[in-house]
Amino acid sequence: MIKKLLVANRGEIAVRIFKTCEKLGIKTVAVFSDADEASVHTRAADEARWVGGSRVKESYLNMDKILEVAKETGADAIHPGYGFLSENPEFSKRVKEAGITFIGPNEEIMETMGNKIAAREAMIKADVPVVPGKNLVSADEKEAAAVCEEIGYPVMIKAASGGGGIGMQRVDHKDELIKVLPSVIKKAETFFGSAELYVEKFIENPRHIEAQVVGDTFGNVQCLGERDCSIQRRNQKIIEEAPAANLSEETRKSLFAYAEKAAKDIGYTNVGTIEFLVDEQENIYFLEMNTRLQVEHPVTEEVTGIDLVEWQIRIAEKKRISELKERNVSYEHAIEVRIYAEDPVTFFPSPGKLKRWSFPDMDQIRYDSGVEEGIQVTPFYDPMLAKVIAKGHSRSDAVEQLAVCLEKAEVEGIKTNIPMLLETLQHDVFKKGNATTQFVQKYVIEKNRTQV
Repeated sequence: MIKKLLVANRGEIAVRIFKTCEKLGIKTVAVFSDADEASVHTRAADEARWVGGSRVKESYLNMDKILEVAKETGADAIHPGYGFLSENPEFSKRVKEAGITFIGPNEEIMETMGNKIAAREAMIKADVPVVPGKNLVSADEKEAAAVCEEIGYPVMIKAASGGGGIGMQRVDHKDELIKVLPSVIKKAETFFGSAELYVEKFIENPRHIEAQVVGDTFGNVQCLGERDCSIQRRNQKIIEEAPAANLSEETRKSLFAYAEKAAKDIGYTNVGTIEFLVDEQENIYFLEMNTRLQVEHPVTEEVTGIDLVEWQIRIAEKKRISELKERNVSYEHAIEVRIYAEDPVTFFPSPGKLKRWSFPDMDQIRYDSGVEEGIQVTPFYDPMLAKVIAKGHSRSDAVEQLAVCLEKAEVEGIKTNIPMLLETLQHDVFKKGNATTQFVQKYVIEKNRTQV
């Protein structure tokens, strides 16, 4: 049994994990950088230790220091949260070599599913449909042009080791390819340490629907439902909900079956997410797998009654899925918005002092936050401040509650994306459940452009 857990992360996800640990009677250790010394997550744990400077390379990516702190504090488990080291196979390996339990899958699975080319090959082997595509052997323009021509424009060029929307670029013709190729290569090298790229057919107007899976160390796998994550800006999610609206039961069953088949075939353990694109004809294509807890996990928790962090911990303790508990749920639908410190029109980050931070106390609203009034929002980390999750007896009920909450929210000192979120929640296309991944570009960005 795990007795003391260190969270190698910061902000809302660290606070979220500490809450479950408190419920389970597990002692906790927070780590913090120079910029985070007074942050909420440092006070949410039983003890907190400094791990380095404000830049992530100096602190939250500093494996040596994090492991040193784990040993000093007697932590017998490390939870990586999401981002940072959460999908780093070397970190997972070093944690286990130090005799500490890593909350997540083994490093071989991380390595395979963290590389888009290897992941595609694994899914093809498992008979899970993938988007037509091909990897680039070199960064040569002629080779890239030939591959794109073979697949057929429009295409998406992606960093093979990428994620979170970074290093992805839609290309509509050869001239555009030659123009953007150096930039995509540079981003791939800068953010992921590898210039390896691959090309996929661009699926027009798809929905981004993902399946939450869980696997135990005895080979049991279960799909815990889907989440619709189609509302995105810069290929990064900002609104997620469960279940997906207007999805046929036949497609839903197929999606669950593919997800379980994929996870079982690779021998997946712990909590993970398999992301799919679903086109206008409801054809399903594997997109990628995240071998960690997702930012949007609360919407699944609210409609299933499962504490996913608790399940992660118990599976790491070698429990079977059949031994894990759920609670009764009384709501049919859940929807989450991510509150970012950013300009609601340009989406540029907006750091500064959070002079006012207030949200109404509502029965159907859950807040997962890592900030408080008076703190300084720094430019060093992802600008996401908090998540607001609404539960409803129907989809329209949940959407309405969330809109009411955001309208009553008071945030001063920095810009946030709340106006853009409200605009989306109140848009007819969204309310009818017909939004695709093109929603923000088509109804928000283009509208703002015409008003300038």
